[in-house]
Amino acid sequence: MPAIKVNGATLDYDVAGDSGPLVVQLHGLMSSRSRDAHLGLDLGRALNGYRVLRLDARGHGGSTGSPDSRDYTWDRLADDLVAVLDEVAPGEQVHGVGPSMGTGTLLHAALREPDRFETLTLMVPPTAWGTRKAQAETYLANADLIEREGIIAYVELGSTTPVPPALADAPETRPAVDEALLPTILRGAATTDLPTREQIATISTPTLILAWTGDHTHPLRTATRLDDLLPHSRLVVARTPYGVMAWPGLFAEHVFTRGVEHPMTGAITLPTGRAGEAHAS
Repeated sequence: MPAIKVNGATLDYDVAGDSGPLVVQLHGLMSSRSRDAHLGLDLGRALNGYRVLRLDARGHGGSTGSPDSRDYTWDRLADDLVAVLDEVAPGEQVHGVGPSMGTGTLLHAALREPDRFETLTLMVPPTAWGTRKAQAETYLANADLIEREGIIAYVELGSTTPVPPALADAPETRPAVDEALLPTILRGAATTDLPTREQIATISTPTLILAWTGDHTHPLRTATRLDDLLPHSRLVVARTPYGVMAWPGLFAEHVFTRGVEHPMTGAITLPTGRAGEAHAS
Protein backbone atom coordinates (compact mmCIF):
# COMPACT_ATOMS: atom_id res chain seq x y z
CA MET A 1 0.00 0.00 0.00
CA PRO A 2 1.20 3.56 -0.64
CA ALA A 3 2.48 5.59 2.29
CA ILE A 4 3.51 9.17 2.96
CA LYS A 5 6.01 10.43 5.52
CA VAL A 6 4.47 13.31 7.45
CA ASN A 7 5.74 15.05 10.56
CA GLY A 8 7.76 12.09 11.84
CA ALA A 9 5.24 9.37 10.94
CA THR A 10 4.62 7.17 7.92
CA LEU A 11 0.93 7.28 7.03
CA ASP A 12 -0.61 4.28 5.27
CA TYR A 13 -3.45 4.81 2.81
CA ASP A 14 -5.11 3.44 -0.30
CA VAL A 15 -7.08 4.96 -3.15
CA ALA A 16 -9.95 3.10 -4.79
CA GLY A 17 -11.06 4.22 -8.26
CA ASP A 18 -9.10 5.59 -11.20
CA SER A 19 -10.96 8.81 -11.94
CA GLY A 20 -13.52 11.26 -10.64
CA PRO A 21 -13.64 13.65 -7.68
CA LEU A 22 -11.79 12.58 -4.53
CA VAL A 23 -13.42 11.49 -1.29
CA VAL A 24 -11.18 11.20 1.78
CA GLN A 25 -12.42 8.78 4.42
CA LEU A 26 -11.07 8.87 7.98
CA HIS A 27 -11.78 6.64 11.00
CA GLY A 28 -12.26 6.89 14.74
CA LEU A 29 -9.96 6.61 17.76
CA MET A 30 -8.28 3.18 18.11
CA SER A 31 -9.73 2.11 14.75
CA SER A 32 -8.39 1.91 11.18
CA ARG A 33 -9.76 1.85 7.67
CA SER A 34 -10.00 -1.96 7.70
CA ARG A 35 -11.61 -2.08 11.16
CA ASP A 36 -14.21 0.51 10.16
CA ALA A 37 -15.02 -1.57 7.07
CA HIS A 38 -15.46 -4.61 9.34
CA LEU A 39 -17.89 -2.58 11.48
CA GLY A 40 -19.93 -1.48 8.45
CA LEU A 41 -18.72 2.13 8.60
CA ASP A 42 -17.05 2.17 5.17
CA LEU A 43 -19.47 4.66 3.62
CA GLY A 44 -17.44 5.13 0.45
CA ARG A 45 -18.49 1.72 -0.82
CA ALA A 46 -21.75 3.19 -2.15
CA LEU A 47 -20.03 5.68 -4.45
CA ASN A 48 -19.57 5.24 -8.19
CA GLY A 49 -17.48 7.56 -10.36
CA TYR A 50 -15.36 8.82 -7.46
CA ARG A 51 -11.90 8.11 -6.12
CA VAL A 52 -11.93 7.18 -2.43
CA LEU A 53 -8.82 7.76 -0.32
CA ARG A 54 -8.89 5.79 2.94
CA LEU A 55 -6.28 6.93 5.44
CA ASP A 56 -4.99 5.31 8.63
CA ALA A 57 -4.27 8.06 11.17
CA ARG A 58 -0.83 8.16 12.75
CA GLY A 59 -0.38 5.33 15.23
CA HIS A 60 -3.41 3.47 13.87
CA GLY A 61 -3.71 0.53 11.49
CA GLY A 62 -0.75 0.44 9.12
CA SER A 63 0.57 3.91 10.02
CA THR A 64 3.47 4.50 12.37
CA GLY A 65 3.28 6.83 15.33
CA SER A 66 5.40 8.85 17.70
CA PRO A 67 5.93 8.79 21.48
CA ASP A 68 4.60 12.36 21.89
CA SER A 69 0.95 12.50 22.97
CA ARG A 70 0.63 15.99 21.48
CA ASP A 71 0.89 14.46 18.01
CA TYR A 72 -2.53 12.82 18.45
CA THR A 73 -4.65 15.89 19.07
CA TRP A 74 -7.23 16.56 16.37
CA ASP A 75 -5.57 19.74 15.15
CA ARG A 76 -2.29 17.81 14.67
CA LEU A 77 -4.16 15.06 12.82
CA ALA A 78 -5.63 17.81 10.63
CA ASP A 79 -2.03 18.80 9.80
CA ASP A 80 -1.44 15.20 8.68
CA LEU A 81 -4.61 15.17 6.59
CA VAL A 82 -3.76 18.40 4.78
CA ALA A 83 -0.23 17.12 4.07
CA VAL A 84 -1.60 13.88 2.57
CA LEU A 85 -4.08 15.79 0.40
CA ASP A 86 -1.30 18.10 -0.79
CA GLU A 87 0.56 15.00 -1.93
CA VAL A 88 -2.28 12.91 -3.36
CA ALA A 89 -4.65 15.59 -4.67
CA PRO A 90 -2.83 18.94 -4.88
CA GLY A 91 -5.19 21.79 -5.63
CA GLU A 92 -8.31 19.58 -5.68
CA GLN A 93 -11.51 20.12 -3.77
CA VAL A 94 -12.43 16.95 -1.90
CA HIS A 95 -15.32 15.42 0.02
CA GLY A 96 -14.48 14.51 3.63
CA VAL A 97 -16.09 11.83 5.80
CA GLY A 98 -15.11 10.40 9.17
CA PRO A 99 -16.49 9.24 12.53
CA SER A 100 -15.61 10.56 15.99
CA MET A 101 -11.89 11.38 15.86
CA GLY A 102 -12.30 11.67 12.09
CA THR A 103 -15.03 14.26 12.66
CA GLY A 104 -12.72 16.29 14.90
CA THR A 105 -9.93 16.06 12.34
CA LEU A 106 -12.19 17.20 9.49
CA LEU A 107 -13.57 20.19 11.39
CA HIS A 108 -10.09 21.44 12.27
CA ALA A 109 -8.93 20.91 8.67
CA ALA A 110 -12.00 22.67 7.24
CA LEU A 111 -11.33 25.71 9.41
CA ARG A 112 -7.74 25.81 8.23
CA GLU A 113 -8.54 25.36 4.54
CA PRO A 114 -12.25 26.11 3.97
CA ASP A 115 -11.96 25.98 0.18
CA ARG A 116 -10.44 22.49 0.25
CA PHE A 117 -13.67 20.66 1.13
CA GLU A 118 -16.69 20.50 -1.13
CA THR A 119 -18.78 18.58 1.41
CA LEU A 120 -18.32 17.20 4.93
CA THR A 121 -19.96 14.14 6.45
CA LEU A 122 -19.56 13.99 10.23
CA MET A 123 -20.33 10.54 11.65
CA VAL A 124 -21.12 9.98 15.34
CA PRO A 125 -19.56 13.23 16.59
CA PRO A 126 -17.66 12.70 19.86
CA THR A 127 -17.92 14.35 23.24
CA ALA A 128 -17.10 18.04 22.99
CA TRP A 129 -16.88 21.21 25.05
CA GLY A 130 -18.82 20.61 28.30
CA THR A 131 -18.90 16.82 27.99
CA ARG A 132 -15.23 16.50 27.04
CA LYS A 133 -13.76 16.72 30.54
CA ALA A 134 -15.38 13.51 31.80
CA GLN A 135 -14.34 11.66 28.64
CA ALA A 136 -10.78 12.94 29.03
CA GLU A 137 -10.65 11.54 32.56
CA THR A 138 -11.79 8.16 31.21
CA TYR A 139 -9.04 8.19 28.57
CA LEU A 140 -6.40 8.96 31.18
CA ALA A 141 -7.64 6.20 33.47
CA ASN A 142 -7.65 3.72 30.57
CA ALA A 143 -4.10 4.70 29.62
CA ASP A 144 -2.97 3.97 33.17
CA LEU A 145 -4.86 0.65 33.14
CA ILE A 146 -3.16 -0.50 29.92
CA GLU A 147 0.29 0.36 31.25
CA ARG A 148 -0.45 -1.38 34.53
CA GLU A 149 -2.36 -4.49 33.42
CA GLY A 150 -2.10 -4.70 29.64
CA ILE A 151 -4.50 -4.36 26.73
CA ILE A 152 -6.45 -7.52 27.63
CA ALA A 153 -7.66 -5.86 30.82
CA TYR A 154 -8.75 -2.84 28.79
CA VAL A 155 -10.61 -5.00 26.25
CA GLU A 156 -12.36 -6.88 29.06
CA LEU A 157 -13.39 -3.57 30.64
CA GLY A 158 -14.81 -2.42 27.31
CA SER A 159 -16.84 -5.62 26.97
CA THR A 160 -18.95 -4.54 29.95
CA THR A 161 -19.88 -1.20 28.37
CA PRO A 162 -23.43 -1.04 26.95
CA VAL A 163 -23.55 -1.11 23.15
CA PRO A 164 -25.56 1.58 21.32
CA PRO A 165 -28.76 0.12 19.82
CA ALA A 166 -27.54 0.96 16.31
CA LEU A 167 -24.52 -1.33 16.85
CA ALA A 168 -26.47 -4.27 18.23
CA ASP A 169 -25.40 -6.53 15.36
CA ALA A 170 -21.82 -5.24 14.98
CA PRO A 171 -18.99 -7.79 15.27
CA GLU A 172 -16.57 -7.65 18.20
CA THR A 173 -13.24 -6.01 17.39
CA ARG A 174 -10.04 -5.03 19.17
CA PRO A 175 -8.17 -1.71 19.03
CA ALA A 176 -6.20 -1.32 15.80
CA VAL A 177 -3.30 0.23 17.71
CA ASP A 178 -0.08 -1.29 19.06
CA GLU A 179 -0.34 -1.89 22.80
CA ALA A 180 2.88 0.02 23.53
CA LEU A 181 1.56 3.13 21.75
CA LEU A 182 -2.06 3.03 22.89
CA PRO A 183 -1.58 4.84 26.25
CA THR A 184 0.16 7.72 24.43
CA ILE A 185 -2.66 7.98 21.90
CA LEU A 186 -5.29 7.97 24.66
CA ARG A 187 -3.47 10.73 26.52
CA GLY A 188 -3.40 12.76 23.33
CA ALA A 189 -7.14 12.24 22.90
CA ALA A 190 -7.65 13.45 26.47
CA THR A 191 -6.16 16.85 25.65
CA THR A 192 -8.08 17.59 22.45
CA ASP A 193 -11.50 18.99 21.59
CA LEU A 194 -13.58 20.18 18.66
CA PRO A 195 -13.03 23.76 17.50
CA THR A 196 -14.94 26.37 19.48
CA ARG A 197 -18.63 26.91 18.81
CA GLU A 198 -17.83 30.31 17.33
CA GLN A 199 -15.30 28.79 14.92
CA ILE A 200 -17.66 26.02 13.82
CA ALA A 201 -20.38 28.56 13.04
CA THR A 202 -18.09 29.98 10.33
CA ILE A 203 -17.83 26.69 8.39
CA SER A 204 -20.09 27.10 5.35
CA THR A 205 -19.32 23.73 3.73
CA PRO A 206 -22.49 21.64 3.13
CA THR A 207 -22.46 19.10 5.97
CA LEU A 208 -24.29 15.85 6.64
CA ILE A 209 -24.28 14.74 10.29
CA LEU A 210 -24.91 11.05 10.97
CA ALA A 211 -25.52 10.19 14.62
CA TRP A 212 -26.92 7.37 16.73
CA THR A 213 -28.52 7.14 20.14
CA GLY A 214 -27.52 5.56 23.45
CA ASP A 215 -23.76 6.20 23.27
CA HIS A 216 -22.23 8.41 25.98
CA THR A 217 -18.91 8.65 24.11
CA HIS A 218 -20.72 9.93 21.01
CA PRO A 219 -23.66 11.79 22.54
CA LEU A 220 -26.55 12.97 20.42
CA ARG A 221 -26.11 16.27 22.23
CA THR A 222 -22.93 16.99 20.25
CA ALA A 223 -24.57 16.12 16.93
CA THR A 224 -27.59 18.34 17.56
CA ARG A 225 -25.37 21.22 18.69
CA LEU A 226 -23.27 20.93 15.54
CA ASP A 227 -26.46 20.93 13.46
CA ASP A 228 -27.53 24.14 15.21
CA LEU A 229 -24.16 25.82 14.68
CA LEU A 230 -23.29 24.87 11.11
CA PRO A 231 -24.97 27.15 8.55
CA HIS A 232 -25.62 24.38 5.97
CA SER A 233 -26.16 21.08 7.74
CA ARG A 234 -28.56 18.16 7.91
CA LEU A 235 -28.81 15.71 10.84
CA VAL A 236 -29.93 12.08 10.47
CA VAL A 237 -30.18 9.89 13.58
CA ALA A 238 -30.01 6.07 13.56
CA ARG A 239 -31.78 4.24 16.36
CA THR A 240 -31.35 0.69 15.06
CA PRO A 241 -28.84 -1.21 12.88
CA TYR A 242 -31.21 -0.58 9.96
CA GLY A 243 -30.60 3.14 10.36
CA VAL A 244 -26.84 2.63 10.02
CA MET A 245 -27.40 0.44 6.95
CA ALA A 246 -28.90 3.52 5.25
CA TRP A 247 -25.81 5.66 5.87
CA PRO A 248 -23.81 4.71 2.74
CA GLY A 249 -26.74 5.72 0.53
CA LEU A 250 -27.30 8.96 2.44
CA PHE A 251 -23.61 9.76 2.17
CA ALA A 252 -23.53 9.04 -1.56
CA GLU A 253 -26.55 11.28 -2.11
CA HIS A 254 -24.95 14.07 -0.08
CA VAL A 255 -21.71 13.89 -2.06
CA PHE A 256 -23.47 13.63 -5.42
CA THR A 257 -25.82 16.57 -4.81
CA ARG A 258 -23.28 18.67 -2.88
CA GLY A 259 -25.93 18.96 -0.18
CA VAL A 260 -27.88 21.54 -2.20
CA GLU A 261 -31.64 21.22 -1.86
CA HIS A 262 -34.32 23.78 -2.62
CA PRO A 263 -36.16 24.42 0.67
CA MET A 264 -39.62 24.63 -0.94
CA THR A 265 -39.64 22.01 -3.71
CA GLY A 266 -36.91 19.58 -2.68
CA ALA A 267 -35.43 19.86 -6.18
CA ILE A 268 -31.67 19.53 -6.42
CA THR A 269 -29.45 21.06 -9.09
CA LEU A 270 -26.89 18.41 -9.91
CA PRO A 271 -23.30 19.24 -10.95
CA THR A 272 -24.23 18.57 -14.59
CA GLY A 273 -26.95 21.23 -14.41
CA ARG A 274 -29.79 18.68 -14.54
CA ALA A 275 -32.61 18.81 -12.00
CA GLY A 276 -32.85 15.85 -9.67
CA GLU A 277 -35.28 14.65 -7.05
CA ALA A 278 -34.50 14.82 -3.34
CA HIS A 279 -34.83 11.37 -1.73
CA ALA A 280 -36.61 11.00 1.57
CA SER A 281 -34.69 9.39 4.41
